[in-house]
Amino acid sequence: MSPRIFVVDDDRAVRYVLAEALREAGFAVRAFDSAEAALAALAAGERADLVFTDVRMPGTGGLDFLDALRRHDPALPVVVMSAYTDVATTAGAFRGGARDYLPKPFDLDVPVQLARELLKGRERGAQAEADDGEVAMAVAAGEGPPSLVGGSAPMRELFRAIGRYAQLPLAVLVTGETGTGKELVARALHAESPRAKRPFVALNTAAIPAELLESELFGHEAGAFTGANKRHVGRFEQADGGTLFLDEIGDMPAGLQTRLLRVLAEGEFFRVGGRELIRVDVRVIAATHQDLAARVREGRFREDLLHRLDVLRVSLPPLRERREDIPRLAARFVDEAAQAMGLGPRRLASAAVERLQRHPFPGNVRELRNLCFRLVALAAGERIPAAAVDAALREPGARDEGSDADWRRALEAAVQARLAAGEQGFAEALREAFEETLLAVALAHHHGHRQRAARQLGVGRNAVARKLGPGRRGRKPAG
Repeated sequence: MSPRIFVVDDDRAVRYVLAEALREAGFAVRAFDSAEAALAALAAGERADLVFTDVRMPGTGGLDFLDALRRHDPALPVVVMSAYTDVATTAGAFRGGARDYLPKPFDLDVPVQLARELLKGRERGAQAEADDGEVAMAVAAGEGPPSLVGGSAPMRELFRAIGRYAQLPLAVLVTGETGTGKELVARALHAESPRAKRPFVALNTAAIPAELLESELFGHEAGAFTGANKRHVGRFEQADGGTLFLDEIGDMPAGLQTRLLRVLAEGEFFRVGGRELIRVDVRVIAATHQDLAARVREGRFREDLLHRLDVLRVSLPPLRERREDIPRLAARFVDEAAQAMGLGPRRLASAAVERLQRHPFPGNVRELRNLCFRLVALAAGERIPAAAVDAALREPGARDEGSDADWRRALEAAVQARLAAGEQGFAEALREAFEETLLAVALAHHHGHRQRAARQLGVGRNAVARKLGPGRRGRKPAG
């Protein structure tokens, strides 16, 4: 008897094309335009061995449909289809029991191959993958740019890993190149954990001077050292009951590695200069772009600490390994940039997107985001052409990423475009766009903290408020 597949989607074109592709592959297929119709067929005794369903449908939506399917047959594999491929959208799908996630649009050979794999597993009675449906993933609202976006195979595997680990009270080591979004993964793990309502505290260990890092982590008592005029509560105490994210853990000094090891093992420590034993309940998520095993061999990182941190591991793929996600990421960053600068809609021409997909992006998602902000700031109109992307990207032989040559070429392209269009008196508009972009990107980098952004830029805090404050054209970026 041929395996029987239900295809549920209110979009007639998607429903027809997918059903025909599955039939040509030898499956028996029933197509439905609503969840209600599919549930009625199941109630009438029809059999389904696999279900493909859209998320957003009139009437009973895909997530409620998932709940009903789990009540009908908890072992029934379900594949969710959606054009919304960020972590927040996939969260409900995996929580409801989805076995896999299929981003739209898709090549027809992908669902066919997926159907074969899932049905083969069902025939063997394999239930290992069912655990993926017990958990969800989401980036906490308002906590940074939603850069964990993508429907590529590496990102789907990442989403599954986050989903499996979110509920476990174990340490996690997040690895990946610089700019891939390691803190966003940590926030996603926290947001869907039982600790979600407790604090999420982040600390970049490489950004704090070694002599101050101990106090930042464990706090200090008044008089502990010169300048310690009052008690300071450290990050571990701040995160009590919640999650502490330690970025760039590979750069932690050896002495502090020993203290961190004790906290992980015993859950207790003394403040600097203190005698009171402090007990905390903290889940530690550490991140690094370095090879910690190599640093252990070099004697620069404690092997026992590595074992304590590397209980669960999440690896982020570099952007060059998921180029199919670049169009969605770029579109989101262009929208974010336009909103932050108080501009109207902006969009990338198809040729511009193709050019982005060919770029290696050594700085990963962070580099793509900064590039999109630069393109929006210097765009002559609503449509951003491929020529602007070419001008903004680094040329062979140019200096490292972020050099003056990058933005100067983009500025030259913007000026040339305005001159060619006969535009008059545009110098002030470009100057304002440059300043607002400078401030908006710095604010986004510091998660909206104006004082930190102003300090790093070397400008007064009032300049940030004046340029991007309420009532002005620019706004503080979301997150």
